[in-house]
Amino acid sequence: MAEITRAIKKWSSRDAQRCIVVPSDLDHKYSRGVIGIITGSAQYPGASVLTTSAAAATGIGMIRFHSSSGLAHLVLHTTPSAVVQPGKVSGWLIGSGIPAKKYSDISTWLRHRWFKLAKLQSVPTVLDAGALYLAGSLEQPTLILPHSGELSVLLTARGVPVSVESIEADPKKWVQVAASTLGVAVLLKGSRTYVANDQLLIELPVATPWLATAGSGDVLAGIIGALVATNSIEILNDVNHLARVAATGAFIHAQAAKFASRGGPISAEMIVIEISGAISQLLD
Repeated sequence: MAEITRAIKKWSSRDAQRCIVVPSDLDHKYSRGVIGIITGSAQYPGASVLTTSAAAATGIGMIRFHSSSGLAHLVLHTTPSAVVQPGKVSGWLIGSGIPAKKYSDISTWLRHRWFKLAKLQSVPTVLDAGALYLAGSLEQPTLILPHSGELSVLLTARGVPVSVESIEADPKKWVQVAASTLGVAVLLKGSRTYVANDQLLIELPVATPWLATAGSGDVLAGIIGALVATNSIEILNDVNHLARVAATGAFIHAQAAKFASRGGPISAEMIVIEISGAISQLLD
């Protein structure tokens, strides 16, 4: 395998600030971005709640939550502003909390059927967990959010066999390999997060280890999904902007976790509560 050497960019608060779209007096809910979310399953229902609540806290004009398995009731209990009817969106977040294509129950099968909507509306799309297999098959700008285990499976299936241990030993290398192999932007989650596409390699500051908790990745996905939807026009006009937005989402996620932790343990729900404050500090 040829050595991949991109110049590394260390992401800062000033970089992140440039990717936060602040509404003007002329904006309305549609102009501020509409995110379409297909997340959660009967097996992992909490992912639908965490992704939607995190997206709402990040700042979005509207959330369209797509559900065929009764998850809408859970989402509306915590995010009553969400709309549970299909419609036009400016960005997609799909796959969080949805098992891969092993249809263990009818709800999982139904959720995968909804994925076809992403191909019908060619807007920037974020793939997570059960939707990672779609990487490289969509025409629109695409970002994937794997951890090392998921990336190992994905790359091995695409003819680049690699172990989880190898990825964890050199994430900077393998995030670049993944971006080149799959033709998408890649955010590789870990103790230190990296983002890469064909041209960029971004390194995030080390986040608090208390972030290693159930649901944290779903919160990250919701933050990034909202940022992608609000930055949709910029992403469509600049191939590198999707990677920058992904890095900004990871930066906000880490800051919110830091505020929630204050040196102690946290839960995913606690991170959501601190998202707005983390963004406010960046804008200040």
